Amino acid sequence: MSASSSSSSSSFSSVKLSSGLVSQARDAASSMRRSVAGQIEYWATLGRIAEASGLTVSEAREAIALYDVRQAAPADADPLDALEADFLAAESSGRLAQAVRQSVQNQQSPVLKDE
Repeated sequence: MSASSSSSSSSFSSVKLSSGLVSQARDAASSMRRSVAGQIEYWATLGRIAEASGLTVSEAREAIALYDVRQAAPADADPLDALEADFLAAESSGRLAQAVRQSVQNQQSPVLKDE
Protein backbone atom coordinates (compact mmCIF):
# COMPACT_ATOMS: atom_id res chain seq x y z
CA MET A 1 0.00 0.00 0.00
CA SER A 2 1.44 3.37 -0.86
CA ALA A 3 1.30 6.51 1.23
CA SER A 4 -1.04 9.14 -0.12
CA SER A 5 -2.83 12.22 1.03
CA SER A 6 -6.21 10.51 1.30
CA SER A 7 -8.69 11.40 3.99
CA SER A 8 -8.18 8.08 5.78
CA SER A 9 -4.94 7.67 7.66
CA SER A 10 -2.89 4.54 7.08
CA SER A 11 -0.25 2.93 9.23
CA PHE A 12 1.60 1.72 6.16
CA SER A 13 3.96 3.46 3.75
CA SER A 14 5.82 2.38 0.67
CA VAL A 15 9.58 2.65 0.42
CA LYS A 16 12.06 1.62 -2.24
CA LEU A 17 14.63 -0.96 -1.12
CA SER A 18 17.42 -2.62 -3.04
CA SER A 19 16.53 -6.00 -4.48
CA GLY A 20 19.55 -7.46 -2.65
CA LEU A 21 18.22 -6.37 0.74
CA VAL A 22 14.74 -7.68 -0.07
CA SER A 23 16.23 -11.00 -1.17
CA GLN A 24 18.26 -11.27 2.06
CA ALA A 25 15.16 -10.39 4.08
CA ARG A 26 13.13 -13.01 2.21
CA ASP A 27 15.75 -15.69 2.99
CA ALA A 28 15.97 -14.70 6.66
CA ALA A 29 12.21 -14.31 7.02
CA SER A 30 11.39 -17.81 5.82
CA SER A 31 13.43 -19.52 8.53
CA MET A 32 12.07 -17.16 11.21
CA ARG A 33 8.45 -17.45 10.00
CA ARG A 34 8.19 -13.72 9.40
CA SER A 35 6.99 -11.78 6.41
CA VAL A 36 9.61 -9.91 4.39
CA ALA A 37 8.28 -6.62 5.78
CA GLY A 38 8.34 -8.10 9.29
CA GLN A 39 11.97 -9.14 8.84
CA ILE A 40 13.00 -5.68 7.66
CA GLU A 41 11.12 -4.11 10.57
CA TYR A 42 12.94 -6.51 12.92
CA TRP A 43 16.30 -5.52 11.47
CA ALA A 44 15.38 -1.83 11.74
CA THR A 45 14.48 -2.33 15.41
CA LEU A 46 17.82 -4.04 16.04
CA GLY A 47 19.54 -1.12 14.34
CA ARG A 48 17.75 1.41 16.54
CA ILE A 49 18.72 -0.60 19.64
CA ALA A 50 22.36 -0.83 18.52
CA GLU A 51 22.45 2.89 17.79
CA ALA A 52 20.88 3.77 21.14
CA SER A 53 23.29 1.48 23.00
CA GLY A 54 26.31 3.34 21.69
CA LEU A 55 27.57 0.70 19.29
CA THR A 56 30.10 2.43 17.07
CA VAL A 57 29.88 2.35 13.29
CA SER A 58 33.08 0.31 13.08
CA GLU A 59 31.74 -2.22 15.62
CA ALA A 60 28.49 -2.49 13.67
CA ARG A 61 30.35 -2.92 10.38
CA GLU A 62 32.58 -5.59 11.93
CA ALA A 63 29.56 -7.47 13.28
CA ILE A 64 27.80 -7.31 9.90
CA ALA A 65 30.93 -8.47 8.04
CA LEU A 66 31.41 -11.35 10.45
CA TYR A 67 27.75 -12.32 10.09
CA ASP A 68 28.02 -12.23 6.29
CA VAL A 69 31.13 -14.44 6.38
CA ARG A 70 29.36 -16.96 8.60
CA GLN A 71 26.29 -16.98 6.36
CA ALA A 72 28.46 -17.66 3.32
CA ALA A 73 30.29 -20.55 5.01
CA PRO A 74 29.15 -24.03 4.06
CA ALA A 75 26.96 -25.82 6.60
CA ASP A 76 29.65 -28.44 7.17
CA ALA A 77 32.38 -25.84 7.78
CA ASP A 78 34.88 -26.57 10.53
CA PRO A 79 33.90 -24.76 13.76
CA LEU A 80 37.59 -24.01 14.31
CA ASP A 81 37.56 -21.96 11.12
CA ALA A 82 34.74 -19.84 12.56
CA LEU A 83 36.66 -19.43 15.81
CA GLU A 84 39.77 -18.40 13.88
CA ALA A 85 37.73 -15.89 11.88
CA ASP A 86 36.38 -14.42 15.13
CA PHE A 87 39.90 -14.22 16.54
CA LEU A 88 41.28 -12.53 13.42
CA ALA A 89 38.41 -10.03 13.37
CA ALA A 90 39.03 -9.17 17.03
CA GLU A 91 42.76 -8.87 16.40
CA SER A 92 42.39 -6.61 13.36
CA SER A 93 39.93 -4.30 15.10
CA GLY A 94 42.06 -3.90 18.22
CA ARG A 95 39.39 -5.49 20.41
CA LEU A 96 41.64 -8.43 21.23
CA ALA A 97 44.45 -6.26 22.56
CA GLN A 98 41.96 -4.17 24.50
CA ALA A 99 40.36 -7.27 26.02
CA VAL A 100 43.77 -8.66 27.02
CA ARG A 101 44.76 -5.36 28.66
CA GLN A 102 41.45 -5.23 30.52
CA SER A 103 41.81 -8.82 31.69
CA VAL A 104 45.34 -8.19 32.97
CA GLN A 105 44.20 -5.06 34.79
CA ASN A 106 41.33 -6.97 36.37
CA GLN A 107 43.69 -9.71 37.57
CA GLN A 108 46.28 -7.40 39.05
CA SER A 109 45.98 -6.74 42.74
CA PRO A 110 47.90 -4.22 44.74
CA VAL A 111 51.02 -5.61 46.30
CA LEU A 112 50.71 -5.46 50.03
CA LYS A 113 53.91 -4.85 51.91
CA ASP A 114 54.40 -5.79 55.53
CA GLU A 115 56.18 -3.05 57.31
